[in-house]
Amino acid sequence: MMLEVQPTGIQGVRIVTPRRFEDRRGFFVETYNRQRFQEAGIYVGFVQDNRSLSRETGTVRGLHFQIGQFAQAKLVSVLRGRILDVVVDLRRSSPTYGRHVSTVLSAEAGQHLFVPIGFAHGFCTLEPDTEVAYKVSAYYSQDHDRGLAWDDPELGIEWPVSPDKAILSDKDRQHPRLSELPDYFS
Repeated sequence: MMLEVQPTGIQGVRIVTPRRFEDRRGFFVETYNRQRFQEAGIYVGFVQDNRSLSRETGTVRGLHFQIGQFAQAKLVSVLRGRILDVVVDLRRSSPTYGRHVSTVLSAEAGQHLFVPIGFAHGFCTLEPDTEVAYKVSAYYSQDHDRGLAWDDPELGIEWPVSPDKAILSDKDRQHPRLSELPDYFS
């Protein structure tokens, strides 16, 4: 088996672990293969790859999403370090609307988190100099870029950093709470 796919507590969100081939030199892994992902039930045409470096532990990025024709599915992985990765269901008609899934992703474990369209996504770094890579199914559009307050108490996310210690961008400090979001994903 080339991919192990595990469901999470929210339909569509999955943890994907590609098979690793290791020897004394290190390892080789096929991180993405469209055919294998489709065989696992993930039918997404990725169009852009992104990469971020977060220098300090406790850096929070998110919770981000795009709307309309630029809404994105994501495949998130860690190239170096570890993160707590979080997705929040924003699909109003979903029985899991407003619920979240969180999981630790690390370079060492080599897992991916698949995030379908209709979810806000964010993470907190658990180690310094953490690099995250993610594929997206739509191009970035500043006009369609949106966010959700990472520390909204209604979400009940147990972040590994307190709000006064979290390192965020000015933009990420200003996102609205879930109760203030329009119905972007019917």
